[in-house]
Amino acid sequence: MPTFAYSAHSPTGVITGELSAADRAEAMSLLSKKRLSPFRLEQSGAAGVAVKAAAKARVEAAANPVGPIKLKNQQILMFTEELSDLLSAGIQLEPALATMERRRELSGVKTLATALRTKVRDGLPFSKAIAATSPSFGGLYCALANAGEASGSLPAILKRQVDYLRSIAALRSKVLFALIYPSFLVTAAIAVTLLFVVYLIPQLMELMDSTGGTLPVAAQMILKLSDLLKSTWWMILMAIVALIIVAKAILKRPESQIPWARFKLRLPLFGDVLRTRFFVQMLETMANLLGNGLPMVHAMQLTQQAIENPHFKREFDGVMTLVAEGMSLSRALDRSGLFPPLLLDMVNVGEQTGDMSAALAKAAERFDRDLSKKIEKLTALAQPAIVFLMAGLVGTMAYLMMTAIFQTIGNISK
Repeated sequence: MPTFAYSAHSPTGVITGELSAADRAEAMSLLSKKRLSPFRLEQSGAAGVAVKAAAKARVEAAANPVGPIKLKNQQILMFTEELSDLLSAGIQLEPALATMERRRELSGVKTLATALRTKVRDGLPFSKAIAATSPSFGGLYCALANAGEASGSLPAILKRQVDYLRSIAALRSKVLFALIYPSFLVTAAIAVTLLFVVYLIPQLMELMDSTGGTLPVAAQMILKLSDLLKSTWWMILMAIVALIIVAKAILKRPESQIPWARFKLRLPLFGDVLRTRFFVQMLETMANLLGNGLPMVHAMQLTQQAIENPHFKREFDGVMTLVAEGMSLSRALDRSGLFPPLLLDMVNVGEQTGDMSAALAKAAERFDRDLSKKIEKLTALAQPAIVFLMAGLVGTMAYLMMTAIFQTIGNISK
């Protein structure tokens, strides 16, 4: 009977040993009955090499039949939450994935659980299995899972990750929802303007021609614009599409990304919101990583990977270099000149108390409240401005039409 060498988490810590089993599935079952959570399971002896190679080929062929599994943010949160609950209840990793595999809902979560269970049964650690199965989780998630496996605290780390994913999702939703109503107003204003220019004013022109009247100068200019749009709309559409493609190509170039990122930060109101959003995400990410036991420099490296703005990413890289050289985090942040005094003071408090994770979490809450106020202010200012612009456009069109109608009535009465 084959012999399997294993390393597993037990209630007393990490243990290693060997056991005899007919195959890998039976070995996993025996370990689960002993309430052991294996993170390494390999067949011993010369036969183990061939079996391991065959298992690797089987995993690559069967686990991902359609390539890497891509999930939405909500699906990642759902998967992490369910797996965290199962592991916290004392269920071992492979049975927990088997439970998720039996979900009735057909979604990417079920497909992911199936692929992960196949790889875990073949002895691949959970962190490496999830990195090889789905690129949607990212290096930050996989690094935390690796740390949880090494320390035997994977359920607790997944619980922290659930809280972090919820906070990031709430942050994204907060910014997105603030833009929905202004976007609707802009779309409505453009649609009403096109209705006047393309349909209503040309119809009024026909009425004026039949009565021998003339349109006001402004209405004639709008009518010429309407004729131009009708005759060259396809050229204008092609020009807009070409402009978008060229702009995207230029902005994808490395030398253009940082200037574009700086330009967005200089925008009135919007730039302040983007800056505060970066502070919140950075603080929450570092608080999550430090709370899970990662060293400061390693936590900063993973935080940098999660930063989206290229300008902030480059500045944070300089901060990380200073911290790696031995400088305190508060002094390094101050040296960059990018962070507000309040943030620096709260980080300094964390250094003095020795609980940096809690200090960063409190700072994240403080700046999240500040972000909410700024988004409310932006929305409160944007909506009246757009309504005023829309009223001005519609009022101008209505004034021109009413003027033309009164002229027509006057011509008929004469």
